[in-house]
Amino acid sequence: MDKLPHLTLEQQDKKGKPMSIPQSGGGPIEHHDQLAEYMAAGCKPKEDWRIGTEHEKFGYCKDTLKPIPYEGERSIKALLEGLRDKYNWKPVLEAGYLIGLEKDGANVSLEPGGQLELSGAPLESIHQTCDEVNVHLREVKDISDKLGMKFFGMGAAPEWTEEQMPMMPKGRYKLMTPHMKSVGSHGTQMMYRTTCIQVNLDFSSEADMAKKLRVGLALQPFATALFANSPFFEGKLTGYQSWRARIWQDTDRARTGMMPFVFETGFGFEAYVQYALDVPMYFVYRDGQYINALGMSFRDFLNGKLPALPGEVPTLSDWADHLTTAFPEARVKQYLEMRGADGGPWRKICALPAFWVGLLYDQSSLDAAWDVCKGWTAEERDQLRLDVAKDGLQARINGIEVLDIAKELVSISHAGLKARAKPGAGGLIPDETHFLNALQEILGRGYSPAKKLERLYQCEWGGDIKRVYQEYSY
Repeated sequence: MDKLPHLTLEQQDKKGKPMSIPQSGGGPIEHHDQLAEYMAAGCKPKEDWRIGTEHEKFGYCKDTLKPIPYEGERSIKALLEGLRDKYNWKPVLEAGYLIGLEKDGANVSLEPGGQLELSGAPLESIHQTCDEVNVHLREVKDISDKLGMKFFGMGAAPEWTEEQMPMMPKGRYKLMTPHMKSVGSHGTQMMYRTTCIQVNLDFSSEADMAKKLRVGLALQPFATALFANSPFFEGKLTGYQSWRARIWQDTDRARTGMMPFVFETGFGFEAYVQYALDVPMYFVYRDGQYINALGMSFRDFLNGKLPALPGEVPTLSDWADHLTTAFPEARVKQYLEMRGADGGPWRKICALPAFWVGLLYDQSSLDAAWDVCKGWTAEERDQLRLDVAKDGLQARINGIEVLDIAKELVSISHAGLKARAKPGAGGLIPDETHFLNALQEILGRGYSPAKKLERLYQCEWGGDIKRVYQEYSY
């Protein structure tokens, strides 16, 4: 099969683009209002709302159970080449390296340690999202099996050390790696040894964005608890249900957390602009190169006083890039990103968008979800974020177990999906509610997936952590 023409990073459209690929937002910024206008341009009527699902996964060599290197006969590069050649993906290059693929509004990209990410196309229903996930995982399995490689979903690498992890050949990671070591104790763990599932959702107006972001932030800990799937790290039980969520607690606090200002009266796009302007910069992308702007101020950049590019003012593409370098539990670009869930097994990839779409895309469900959390204080929300990482569904807020509130939220989500009434399978399936079945099973069991992993490890597996690869690979 003939190879398709490659795309450079600059030639890609921003829609559905993962954070690790430079964005394409537009021309020079001439006045401050353009920053908020950029995000407001994402407002869409309800009939145009879409669902974009992203998921990451770890790859390993079948014989050694070690991470996959970037280059070589059995490598990430060979996998990308196989997907390109057999399944018609367009290659994405950076400095001559194959670092991603693009097709039909979706992207395959690489996280720092070789975690493979699918950033799905904006789709109308979860039926379509799940079809997209299934096709992608089948393609990856087809190519990786032939190369002697496998992939699995967990929130944190169960036994690999930092020294064992490869670094993908991407300029932003070369800048970020030493910086992360200086601004938090767990930053490089986040980069190289975690994976997540997230969903990107639309809003109709500034007020709709504000309400959805408030609900998304306040309830993100429940997604963390429901999807908690990382009790191991460096070969041992950690005592945490989500070690990935624990890692985020000590990863560059200037750009992470629960953003309490979102809950203040009058919050809107401009307030988020002010927050993002206070997030220190990482880089500026010019002519295929990442220019080091670590710790510098986008405010100075607006005034032509950025030390890295003296006299130059930013473009909207620079602003779009900068927005991808803030890592709160939920964030705003030209859409909302829900970021609280561990990577996990095949079925749970579709359950995450179902959970959030049911809560946020039906007005009655959105109102009901807000009623659940609107009385919580900033301190309570932040403490809950810390507690669910350790205790999962057994954490508490205001004396109520997370498990009980999660049952209520999944019920609200179910009602929202039923009200949406988006059919699948040619109309044979009336709505999207069955995608919540994986969560209903967790709630019926009464504990997070991580607790199940702990019990398997201690009993059936006899303390052999390598059983993870056998049991949890796609």
